[in-house]
Amino acid sequence: MKKTVSFSKNSTNVFFHILTKCNLNCRHCYINREQHGENTLPLSTIEVWLGAFAEKSNIANVIFLGGEPTIHPDLSFAIKKAKNMGYNSITVDTNGYLFNDILSRVSPDDVDYFSFSLDGATRKTNNMIRGEGSYDKCIEGIRKAVSMGFGTSLIYTVSSANIHELEMMVPLLDDLNIERFFVQVIGIRGKPAQINQEKLQVSRSEWLSIIPDVAEKVAKRGITVSYPKVFLSSEETFECAGLVAKNYFIFPNGRVYRCPICEDFPLHSMIFKDNRLVNTGKINENDFFHLNIPEGCVMNKLIQSENLSYKSNGTPEYKIACCLLKEEIRFN
Repeated sequence: MKKTVSFSKNSTNVFFHILTKCNLNCRHCYINREQHGENTLPLSTIEVWLGAFAEKSNIANVIFLGGEPTIHPDLSFAIKKAKNMGYNSITVDTNGYLFNDILSRVSPDDVDYFSFSLDGATRKTNNMIRGEGSYDKCIEGIRKAVSMGFGTSLIYTVSSANIHELEMMVPLLDDLNIERFFVQVIGIRGKPAQINQEKLQVSRSEWLSIIPDVAEKVAKRGITVSYPKVFLSSEETFECAGLVAKNYFIFPNGRVYRCPICEDFPLHSMIFKDNRLVNTGKINENDFFHLNIPEGCVMNKLIQSENLSYKSNGTPEYKIACCLLKEEIRFN
């Protein structure tokens, strides 16, 4: 099986947002243009920024994102430059519209995976979340990619609006010949963090009663499944990916984050200045990684505290796990 992004200890992933422009307006979009910029990076800049991680390239997985990365007219060239630099794997996250005839401009040897976002097993639910017509377009894009020999994965961002259809994804994933299935949890960042927005996160009881069970059913179909555990018992050990893995989230304004929950704030630990990657001053996200609190994830405690629950003595009933360290299930 080809390699792709790895949500595990000791992994290295470069999440490269080459633009923030998108043709859709999803209800849970995490892009914050005030914090991430609105420009589309030229190919020359993409090449230099990829090169900044070149010493990690043979162990790093690079993921091209947006916005919608296939809108970028030079995505195919960026992919080939990453390939020539020796990146461990190359993935393109896409909503399925596959602009600029991208499937004809690269080969399965250039791209390990096209990772499609679908947020409903039915047309009605997905289109309600992602926009009218997006369901059919995504299904069409998946089938075309599979027919051309590309590796395909699928991302399902679980929310209160679509968790009822997660089990319905099991036969659909099989029918689409999906190789990997990534379950994601809604983060309170970007659009979901705006005042008066609907509550999209699901309860702890609902998450624990549905997600692991569906993940196992999908895996039994021969599909590799990754999902965040989210909730740890008070006895389980919390680990922060900022300490045990190397993840870099690059945005078009030059900011480089290590933790996605920090992305709504100027807490980035690195930044590109004049195309040179430099460390930022204190206080930044790195200062939070080393804090040890009984609730687990420090950033969750700071900005998503409604996820937590406490006993009468004031101690937390459970911990929140790091969103970048996920369970993986695969049956041979």
